[in-house]
Amino acid sequence: MYNDLKLMVSPVCSKDGKTYAFVSFSDEERYAEGRIPECTMISNQGFTENEVAQLERYMREHLAELKQTAAGINPLGAFMKE
Repeated sequence: MYNDLKLMVSPVCSKDGKTYAFVSFSDEERYAEGRIPECTMISNQGFTENEVAQLERYMREHLAELKQTAAGINPLGAFMKE
């Protein structure tokens, strides 16, 4: 199920004093997006309920790594490089 699954993490976002990031999982046919630190899926196209539960568990188990990745993303950095 997860051999060809791609994982993407957004930069840290802030709203109303709360910080969060988005984590997306996709392959050629399916797409799901979750939000950390809540570790809940907010959209799903094609994953079964069981697979969504597994993706949420993955986010919980790897939360520290995902948060570190999100914190290290500088979206303007790519544009500022010469």
